[in-house]
Amino acid sequence: MAIPYDSNEVSYLLPSNKEDWEEQGIPDFVYGQEELLMREIQWPRNASGVPGALPLSRFDSAVCSAWRQRMELGLFRYHLGELQTQTLPGAVGFVAQLNVERGVQRRRPQSIRSVRQPFDPEQFNFNKVRPGEILFRLHREPDLPGAVQQEDILVMINVSPLEWGHVLLVPEPARGLPQRLLPGALRAGVEAVLLSLHPGFRVGFNSLGGLASVNHLHLHGYYLAHRLPVEGAPSEPLDPGGHLHFLQALPAPGFLFYTGGPGPDLEALVSRVCRATDYLTDHEIAHNLFVTRGALPGKTSPSSALTGVRVILWARKSSFGIKEGEAFNVALCELAGHLPIKTSQDFTSLTEAAALTLIQDCLLPPAQAEEVQAALVALVAQEEQ
Repeated sequence: MAIPYDSNEVSYLLPSNKEDWEEQGIPDFVYGQEELLMREIQWPRNASGVPGALPLSRFDSAVCSAWRQRMELGLFRYHLGELQTQTLPGAVGFVAQLNVERGVQRRRPQSIRSVRQPFDPEQFNFNKVRPGEILFRLHREPDLPGAVQQEDILVMINVSPLEWGHVLLVPEPARGLPQRLLPGALRAGVEAVLLSLHPGFRVGFNSLGGLASVNHLHLHGYYLAHRLPVEGAPSEPLDPGGHLHFLQALPAPGFLFYTGGPGPDLEALVSRVCRATDYLTDHEIAHNLFVTRGALPGKTSPSSALTGVRVILWARKSSFGIKEGEAFNVALCELAGHLPIKTSQDFTSLTEAAALTLIQDCLLPPAQAEEVQAALVALVAQEEQ
């Protein structure tokens, strides 16, 4: 996916002399409430959503220009060009992309045996990345009375990118936090989606056992110039207050949380989601999470207006390590309908039915899924008392 180079955005670029990279330090991207874009951001009618056809926010310009420069400097494990993409025939609308290099070149996952595994400083972690891999520090100004101070988040390239602009959001890496979702990290992820003018900028989280390959707290963010099924899939409320919904549509049933904007509504969403992920982690249940602009919960359709932000949470079977021989591995983007495919043969032959079988094999058995749903509904009820 080609993203135009913004010649006016220079503050997040590396100096031409490599020896100066570390001395430059990490630039700050400081944003205020007014940059959290809550108006409806829609897909263009006459294009798939390639960013060249869309306006860029200040955040988009910072990410895209700095990311492009790092690609030109060879800081990634492979050069990412235009990825061959197709929508699989069928009712779901899977977006399949051929990404052979990621399947071959990505770093081997760490040895992980528990959803609650402690951080190990001897393993690879984000304190060990090269200086040029860090784009900027994301920092929010507390510019509203009572606003929560956002901790600093390092935005760095994913050296084995899924798509153009693939970055990692890493909260204060020196703290050595394990891969367990925390409110500050989730808040930053939701606000990163709101900072972008592109409807296809998404953020996600993989737990340990949910195919997180590094046990150091991080979220993924990336641009995908295609609609995904979860943006507008219909849902049913699970509690009287409508705070927790069930997304029953394919490709995988999940729990839907929604916010219409920053402020108390967003803070309440962050609290509810993290209470849910805490429950799953404490009970050794792997999970994946996806943040995207989306439609209001309820009886929606794929073309419904993207009025706010959807956060979808999936509880799933634990899976430790990469499964060789599968067309794709099931993590946050696959559950949302985006399938990065490892081989040309699988890209050519994959069907919707085969994709659904792979995904559904990773979900909890029905009895355990019902138990999780009852527990999450009870957590929401406790909050409302």
